[in-house]
Amino acid sequence: MASNEESTLVVLGNLHYVMGVMTAIFACFPIIHFVIGITILVSGLNGGDPAPGLIGLLFIIISTVIILAGWTLAVLIMIAGSRLKQRRSYNFCLIIAFLECLIVPLGTLLGVFTIISLSKDSVKELFAR
Repeated sequence: MASNEESTLVVLGNLHYVMGVMTAIFACFPIIHFVIGITILVSGLNGGDPAPGLIGLLFIIISTVIILAGWTLAVLIMIAGSRLKQRRSYNFCLIIAFLECLIVPLGTLLGVFTIISLSKDSVKELFAR
């Protein structure tokens, strides 16, 4: 029969999957800015002035970086969820829990509860096995 700590890690792992999916969805919002940047570049609204073309390029570059960073974080959160369920990679799970605290408010809650759970000696022993 699973101990209380093991069941807590399974629940936290499942919540990490949910948080990873939500992070990936929210990371798609800058696609709007990407499309605006493409529109500025392609439409020729610049009237011969290079400044609007530069602004369009900045829209594309910045939105692409934000999207890729969000998707990367989402994948890392889901990997941490899997590792929590398997009771592997203690330090990786702890680092991701700290990073989740930056995603206000739900990520902060999940990150804090994960940090509290991982700080218990009984949970550390589960990861050591």
